[in-house]
Amino acid sequence: LKICSWNVAGVRAWVKKNGVTWIKGENPDIFTLQETKCEEKDIPSELKNLDEYHMSWNVAKSKKGFSGVALFSKVKPIEVNFGIGVKEHDQEGRTVTAEYEKFYLVSTYVPNAQRALKRLYRLEWNTGHFLAYVSLDDNRQPVILTPLSHQGNCTLANPKGNKKNAGFTQQERDGMTELLASGFTDTFRKLYPDLTGQYTFWTYMGNCRAKNVGWRLDYYIVSDRWIKNMCDNIIESSAMGSDHCPVTLLLAV
Repeated sequence: LKICSWNVAGVRAWVKKNGVTWIKGENPDIFTLQETKCEEKDIPSELKNLDEYHMSWNVAKSKKGFSGVALFSKVKPIEVNFGIGVKEHDQEGRTVTAEYEKFYLVSTYVPNAQRALKRLYRLEWNTGHFLAYVSLDDNRQPVILTPLSHQGNCTLANPKGNKKNAGFTQQERDGMTELLASGFTDTFRKLYPDLTGQYTFWTYMGNCRAKNVGWRLDYYIVSDRWIKNMCDNIIESSAMGSDHCPVTLLLAV
C-alpha cells in the first residue's frame, strides 16, 4: 500500500506549480492534501479529472478559504467521515477519516496554537479531543494518521531557539507525546531513529529550504500493532510546490 500526503498551502496555487503532475508520477493508492484553502465548487479541474480516484473534500465552515483537507483513494472507502465530533474543531474542516477493510486512515491539518498559546483550543485538540477520537477507531482496527507534528531535537534544525514558538512549545509537544504513548508509533523515527537533517517544512524567509533549515512537521503515525507492516517512510524533499514537501508511506497490507 502506497500513501502520499502533502500540505499544499493552497491547492489552486499548488496545481499551478505542477503538484498534480507529481502525484501522477508517484501513482499512490491513496493521497491526502492538507491546507487546501478551497471550496468544493472551486476544486481545480486537474484534480476533478483524476478519474481513477474517489475524492472526499472537507472545507472550513467558519471561514472561507481557510484550512481544509482532502482524500483521494483508488479503492472506494467503506465509509468517509468529516471531523471528530467536536464543533469547535469540525467547523474548521481539519479532518477526514476513511474506513477500509483492514484499517482507518485519518488525515488531519493540525491547528496551530499561535504566539503565546493564544489558541488554547489547539492544546485541547491534542490532549483530549483527537486522542479520544483516534482511540475509538484504534479499538476497532489499526489506524494510520497523517500528517502530525511532534518533538525531539531531530525534528527541526534549531530546537533550542524555537522552544517558545508555536508548534514547538512544551505544552504542544507533551500532547503529542501522550498520543504516542497511547499505542501509536511515529513511522519515520521508528525506521530511522538516528537520521538527522530530515525536514518537511521550510519557511520562505531567509532561503531556508536551500540551506535545509527546516522542521519535520508532516509524517505518519500508525497503531503499534502495525509496526511489523511498515516498509518505508520517505520524505520527498525534492518535490516543490509548497513550503512543505510530500511524505510517502509504504505498508505491507
